[in-house]
Amino acid sequence: MEAVGAGEEEADEWLLQSLRLYGDLHTFELQAPTRLIEWARGNRVCVAGYGQAGGNEILQLLPPPSLQVKETQGLCPERDFKVECGGFSNRPVYSLKYVPDTSLLVTSGPPDSSLQVWQVSAEDSDVIKPVSAIAPENGTGQPWAKIATISARAPWVLHGSRLDNVQITEVESRKNVYVAASRSSELLGGLAFLDPDTLLLCSAEGRLFLADLRQPRSPLEAASIPWAPCGERWCMGVGRGPPGSDSSSRPVVCLSSGGHLTLTDVRKTSESLATAKCRVPSPSSGGEFLCVSWAPALESCLAVSGFDGTVRVYDARGWDGSGREAEPIFVHKGHALGGWDSSGDPPLVTTHTWHPQKARTLLSAASDGSLHVWDWVQPGDDCG
Repeated sequence: MEAVGAGEEEADEWLLQSLRLYGDLHTFELQAPTRLIEWARGNRVCVAGYGQAGGNEILQLLPPPSLQVKETQGLCPERDFKVECGGFSNRPVYSLKYVPDTSLLVTSGPPDSSLQVWQVSAEDSDVIKPVSAIAPENGTGQPWAKIATISARAPWVLHGSRLDNVQITEVESRKNVYVAASRSSELLGGLAFLDPDTLLLCSAEGRLFLADLRQPRSPLEAASIPWAPCGERWCMGVGRGPPGSDSSSRPVVCLSSGGHLTLTDVRKTSESLATAKCRVPSPSSGGEFLCVSWAPALESCLAVSGFDGTVRVYDARGWDGSGREAEPIFVHKGHALGGWDSSGDPPLVTTHTWHPQKARTLLSAASDGSLHVWDWVQPGDDCG
């Protein structure tokens, strides 16, 4: 394991801790930092550059062997992600989603809220090539779009930058399937398909909205996030419900740029199940890289990043309505030891994601171009 630019003593101490805190730990240095990590077919991983200049790479990577098998392989010093195929975008890539059951990717990024559709080529080619663009109905002069995808009826993309330009487009035909009924121009903090008929939207100001595609002309049902401090920017993460449950029982966690967390349920978004405060060094400036996500294979665990060079993992069991500071069960500090990013600042974690099957394994990326895969050891099985 290599640690650079953080002071030899601090790096050595973290390395020694890693031997007992991590089941697996891999590092990879991208040529340019990414603000997205997206799982694609066959446990592939997609990343993309977000620089303002042209020529931002989109890469599909084959993960290290330890992410493809069940056995724990211990610390692995090799930088063993493999580039399988790639392409170039002439605009920064702020979001990328794989379209299930297809070989298509959809991306978004400045300077507007249009989408780009990409074809991941066949096995005998290493090219990701652009195939079309999707122009929103009301996207002129709008910021980049948040996106989500689903293939229940057909390959659909849900996209929008503000509440008044949220829509669903059929990816291959570019046919407009749905437009949300809203007059609000609030920026979006996040959006998600709950199922093929239901959408959940989170405004950056701290309101949740449910939309039913079976009632396309009905206005969005709005509910303020309980215990939402004013003046903070919000994002959300939607978890999986208990095995065998439907979309109406899925948990939702909302995170603010001030480090506040609130848990709700899609059955009643106006009521809080629990609140807490992240232990963060300082509020996230503008909330640009805020990220919160539920563990898919651990019922009560969630991860938070975007405030500094760490990823914090929490167990939400025991949280109440007091909003008191929560103690993380694990903190990944590896990115913080990476020295400096291209702007001369300490590395900031830009995104993280959970492995879809391996319960304690996460991937995280930072502004210095580092990409980490880590699986922490939790004594006593505190989570799940």
